[in-house]
Amino acid sequence: MVVEIKEYESPNEIAKSMDSQISKTKSILGEYLRRLDEIRTLAERSKKIREVVFKLAGKRQDQSTLGEITVGDLRVILDANPFHELTVIEKVVRSQQDRLLVLQKAREALNWVDQLEDTNGLKYLVLENDGVPEKILLKIS
Repeated sequence: MVVEIKEYESPNEIAKSMDSQISKTKSILGEYLRRLDEIRTLAERSKKIREVVFKLAGKRQDQSTLGEITVGDLRVILDANPFHELTVIEKVVRSQQDRLLVLQKAREALNWVDQLEDTNGLKYLVLENDGVPEKILLKIS
């Protein structure tokens, strides 16, 4: 989470920045959704193969965390399989979807700035949390 203050010259500049963020997030989300579809198919095939092999071998699948180690606060998966990748991509997709919703709501809330007309001499200091405006300070310069 990154919190920063950005200065804008006009309300339209804030709106353009938000529109750009929304567009970029949609693009990133679309790419991850494509990857998710690809890896989901691979993961399902991998699961079926594993089930057949274990069944033929008369063994039970071990669902333990073998092949996973923790280094500090970081989990490292050794010999990652499609299920590991699927889980990671699903998490990223959920995060990007949440970000898109937050950005769209913030942009909606900024509709009033489109109606501001003569704002010469005003600066707009915007407190942003991960690129999402949380507070706008109107500053006379």
